[in-house]
Amino acid sequence: MNFDLTDDQRAIQRTARDFLAAGYKPEEIRRLAYETDRGFTDEGWQRICELGWPALLVDEEHGGLGLGVVELAVVQEELGAALAPSPFLSTIAAAALIADAGSDEQRARWLPGLAAGEARGTVATLRDGDGWSAVPDADGADVVVLRDGDDWAVADGTGVSAEPAQALDPTRRLWSIEVGGEREPLHGDGARAADVIAVALAAESVGVAQRTLDMAVAYAKEREQFGRPIGAYQAVSHACAQMLLEVEGARSTTLYAAWALDHEPESGPLAASMAKAYASDAGWRVPAAALQVHGGIGFTWEHDLHLWLKRGKANAYLWGDAGEHRARVAQLIGLE
Repeated sequence: MNFDLTDDQRAIQRTARDFLAAGYKPEEIRRLAYETDRGFTDEGWQRICELGWPALLVDEEHGGLGLGVVELAVVQEELGAALAPSPFLSTIAAAALIADAGSDEQRARWLPGLAAGEARGTVATLRDGDGWSAVPDADGADVVVLRDGDDWAVADGTGVSAEPAQALDPTRRLWSIEVGGEREPLHGDGARAADVIAVALAAESVGVAQRTLDMAVAYAKEREQFGRPIGAYQAVSHACAQMLLEVEGARSTTLYAAWALDHEPESGPLAASMAKAYASDAGWRVPAAALQVHGGIGFTWEHDLHLWLKRGKANAYLWGDAGEHRARVAQLIGLE
């Protein structure tokens, strides 16, 4: 196994980093989060589609690029670092489930549009009475994949009604939905797709943690107390070292899980749960520690750090929290 990214993967990483740095500055993130209805713009989504990101996992037969989970993880880490509000993850999740659990006819019907970005998708997993709650980016979604118990189904977005729901993370909108149209059952269990989505979220949390670590280190170098940068004091430098340990551990675990899903599928479920458990914790603990390094200014609304903290905390609960995935790890290695 090669423990480094390939040249092509590094090119994807550089392109993503440059694009997101130019298009999603903190002031733009705040504007999208607090001054728009959906939390993103069609123009921003179109630029992402032009880069081919929605096509990453879709096979070439259905208009995709046929790349792997490692490439997805690379993009997701950069999206997390930039905190870019986008329906990308929701669309990728819907496509992954249809590709994994759908029939040939369902794949041919839905995947080309999702790969091209002509259709947006989302996944609803939390059943709530007659509908589903906490569905990300559901407003205007063209394809909705639904979970009802152990079964999956897909519905055309034209038959879905969505109402805004309260969310901890203002940069990823949640909706409550009801499905009035027909639902087509997906006959596969979607297990691999669920692991792919968990790893994608883990990678995003790595990006969140890395960005807040960078913010903390920069602040520790410039903020002075008693004539010295605060980073010179052990209480601060040790905190930053612990943050680095968590970031690098989460990144290594996540990239291994992505590699396993691509090249060693028998190891994929265990690796995916290990990555999601580790990154779920690191994704909010590192921003929380960065907030402490910033002191009083870190607690203010005007400082941007709380936006990353909220994304990390919200990610910790999506597609299984750390406790659920640790329990799965224990089961997979025979401890339960």
